[in-house]
Parts: sequence; structure tokens; C-alpha cells
Amino acid sequence: MSASAVVTDKSTAPPGPWREFWGAFSANRGAVIGLAVIVLLLLVALFAPWIAPHAPNQTDSSAFLRPPAWQEGGTAAHLLGTDAIGRDILSRLMFGARLSLSIGIAVVAISAAAGIALGLIAGFFRGVLEIAIMRLMDVVLTLPSLLLAIVIVAILGPGLTNAMLAVAVVVLPHYVRITRAAVISEVSRDYVTAARVSGAGTLRLMFREVLPNCAAPLIVQASLGVSTAILDAAALGFLGLGAQPPSPEWGTMLADAREFVLRAWWVVTFPGMAILAAVLAFNLLGDGLRDALDPKLKR
Repeated sequence: MSASAVVTDKSTAPPGPWREFWGAFSANRGAVIGLAVIVLLLLVALFAPWIAPHAPNQTDSSAFLRPPAWQEGGTAAHLLGTDAIGRDILSRLMFGARLSLSIGIAVVAISAAAGIALGLIAGFFRGVLEIAIMRLMDVVLTLPSLLLAIVIVAILGPGLTNAMLAVAVVVLPHYVRITRAAVISEVSRDYVTAARVSGAGTLRLMFREVLPNCAAPLIVQASLGVSTAILDAAALGFLGLGAQPPSPEWGTMLADAREFVLRAWWVVTFPGMAILAAVLAFNLLGDGLRDALDPKLKR
């Protein structure tokens, strides 16, 4: 075979799965922008101790409520200004990215692990067990998510760990329902029947045969779940039930700045913009993953 024929065959070969995925994902410009923002936030969170101009809790008695650098009275030492006790807002936002992203990832990890396990059990073991699990999830879904999180934190006590557990319980039903629906759709397929006939046990059918084929909707839900967790954790922090002062969590920063809204706009605006950017970026990423992983939505 000639070299030109080999080149022709390679050029006409179908793209690999990763290349096909990236082609479908990159066609969504919003998803690419969301991914870039998420990568930037992760880098800022990772290198915050080295790139932040000040320690997050360091106070400056000569710079109470100092405006941003471009406004009259601002200085280059505090680019985004300072809060009521002289702490640098830019530094607190950088360190706050660590807390907020950690909350989002931890909540998704806890709720996804528990939700996938319950969804697999409900999908494989039909009957009374499935009814009990799904009715419990329906009860959780009927309650307003933030109100349920507040009740759980009020029972467990305020704190960052309890806030993460509360938010994980709130988002748990989504993973259970998605996993159960995907499992019911997959267990009737021929490859599951063939694996069962060949002697595969229930655990192997669950985790090696069915679960990998249910991963696409779960990945999309996980990316969207991070934004929900960040938003709910910020709401709990704003109410004083999440991360406690002086932690530089974005919701806690908003709570500390409530009384200065009218005379120091920057102490509220920048933490709010950080929450908005993170939530919007993960939502855009989720939309892009949905378009790229769902064959019906690929362009």
C-alpha cells in the first residue's frame, strides 16, 4: 500500500471518543468560557498563599473601609479596597475561593456517592425497598431546599462541616432519581442480560456493567451540583449558619458587610460578583457537558 493511501485512510478515520467529545464541547462557547473561569478560580484557590497581597485576616488600622484603587481615596496596596476592620478584600476573595470551591466539591462528592448507591439499589432491587427509597427522596424534594438546609444546620449546630452535610442532604434526591432512571433503562439491555447469563454477580452488574453507562447524566448533574452547593453554602454563611467569622467565605463576607451597603459598595459587590461568577461558570460547564455527552444534543 502506498504512503498516500495510508495518509488518506488516516484522514478519513473516525475521530476518537475524546476528540469527538471535545469537538462537541468546544462548539458551545459559553461552556468553554465557563471552563476557563473554573480553571482560573482553581488556580487562584491553589496559589492563594503566594499570590494574595495580604493575609486574609490581617487588619490595617489606618485603612478602615478604604475604597478600591481606582476610586478617590484608594491605594494600590488594596486594589479592591478594605472592609470595616481594614482587611484586604482581594486577599479574602482569593482565600475565600478555596473555601467555596472546597464546599462545592465536597458536597458533590458526598451527595453523589450516597445518591448513586441508593439509586443503584432502587434500580436493581425493585419492590418495597425501591418504594421506600423513592418516597423518602420525594419527601425531601417537597421541602424548600434552603429551608431544609437551615433546619438541618439548626439541629446539628452552625459550622462549615454541618453546612456541607446539610447541603449534601438537600441535593441528594437528584442523584438518586437520575441513577435509578438510568439503571432501569440499562438493565433491560442485551449486554446486561449477557453478563448475567455468564455468571456475573449483582455487584459486578451494578458497578462494572451498568454504572459506567449511566455516567453521562451523573457528570452533568455533578457539575451543576457544584454551583448549587456554592450558592446554598453562601446563603447559609450569610445567615450565620455556615462558615463562621473570621473565615473568608464569600457568604460570610456578605454577612459582615450588610450594614455598610450604602456607604461602602465594594464590601458587598465584590463577594457577590465572585459568587455570581462561580455559579454561572459551573452552570455553563454543565450545559456544555450535557450537549457533548448526550448523542441527541450533539451538533
